[in-house]
Amino acid sequence: MTERTQISPDYMSNFSEEILEHFKRYSAEQNAKFLLPRLRPGLSVIDVGCGVGAVSVGLAKAVEPGELHGVDADEVKVRMAQSIARERRQYNAHFQVGDLLELPFSDDSFDVAHCHNVLMYVPDTRAVFAEIRRVLKPGGIVACRELMVESCFSHPDFGILRRSWDMFEDILSTDGAHPQMGKNLNGLLTEAGFENIIRSASFDLYDTPEDVNFIYTVLQQWFLAPEIVETAVMYGAATQKMCDQIRNAYDRWKDHSGAFSALAWGEAIAVNP
Repeated sequence: MTERTQISPDYMSNFSEEILEHFKRYSAEQNAKFLLPRLRPGLSVIDVGCGVGAVSVGLAKAVEPGELHGVDADEVKVRMAQSIARERRQYNAHFQVGDLLELPFSDDSFDVAHCHNVLMYVPDTRAVFAEIRRVLKPGGIVACRELMVESCFSHPDFGILRRSWDMFEDILSTDGAHPQMGKNLNGLLTEAGFENIIRSASFDLYDTPEDVNFIYTVLQQWFLAPEIVETAVMYGAATQKMCDQIRNAYDRWKDHSGAFSALAWGEAIAVNP
């Protein structure tokens, strides 16, 4: 990330290649379901914080022959997005590295702006919304889908897994991020000058053996990597003993016949007047 957008490198460090490959399973049909009915051929879309582009290419398909431009601060993810677009022959999807606080486009360039799981990590959310308003045409729409960390869970809990989510939330908050961003979208969009806000919420459920294995790997990287544990202990968000207990509980969880996890999302669509 650039100096302007970077926060703590501990939880924003690159995921492993295995996890990045899994993110290719994401789709507009699943992860931008609340936006798709509002898209039509010929619209121009900017995907702010596009990640590996798996959702982006679905949005591009919905608006072709209109164009989608994805911007992300991570060069590795941008290269993956470009590769996905080529593999899926979605030639109206374009991706580039860029600063979310200085989007590389002129004023009034897009009909639609999309954000998925990015605003939570940027301390100056107001500046991001100001940039989005700048590049959106009058009457254009912004669509955001962001985590509500306190509503995420893993089951069975074994009396301690909730603490892993709480620890993650504490680290985010201490470093200026916004773990409940999905709940705060309405107020922030209103403050930024957007109008006609429509709210919704949804869960991403991980309940198949493949999903459980994936979320187990992700949570190990989010919550239990050595640098995360060190940061949590330093901030007073956890103790080494508690982290060891959480790790043992997740080892039990991944082999439990009833294991599943759910990520909770707040969603909002608003109009740029």
